Amino acid sequence: MKVVVGLRNPGPDYQGSRHNVGSEVVQALARRHGGRFKRGPLRLRAEFSDVRIGSERVVLAAPLSFMNESGGPVRAVLDYHKATADDLLVVYDDIDLEFGRLRLRDEGGSGGHNGLRSIERSLGSPGYARLKLGVGRPPSRIDPADYVLRPFAKAERPEVDTLVEDAADVVELWLADFARAQERAALRGRD
Repeated sequence: MKVVVGLRNPGPDYQGSRHNVGSEVVQALARRHGGRFKRGPLRLRAEFSDVRIGSERVVLAAPLSFMNESGGPVRAVLDYHKATADDLLVVYDDIDLEFGRLRLRDEGGSGGHNGLRSIERSLGSPGYARLKLGVGRPPSRIDPADYVLRPFAKAERPEVDTLVEDAADVVELWLADFARAQERAALRGRD
């Protein structure tokens, strides 16, 4: 079994924001594979969709905590499903990656991302896979923290929708072949 977590801030105020693009990917995967998100036990602070992708059972999860507190729910989801960090893929926004790009890694540091920092503290290690979705750097006068909480511009939305679908393709490939998935991610946005 694999666990794919899409990071986000919960609630309607953050829907469609750059910070929530990771959760858009797990929602797209649930739609593709006939899953529906439901709330898990209260102690988990996450919503789940249990699906089959190919022959693999996959738990798609979206924390109900704010981004900076993602570690507790991610750890609880893994424990609840008797999974380990080796079974985990975290999908999230990255302002240091050019808008529209994807990058898949099997481990790494937080890169200043507070959601990843929280997960690393809870797991005790940076040893888990992560798929970064490039949301680009903010314009010079905008604070990065404010920038990621803003919705994508209307003109960006079609590209974001395509990015989300391409990221979902990468997740599906990750389940079967990490190297091919990593290659596919690296090619995204290189025109």
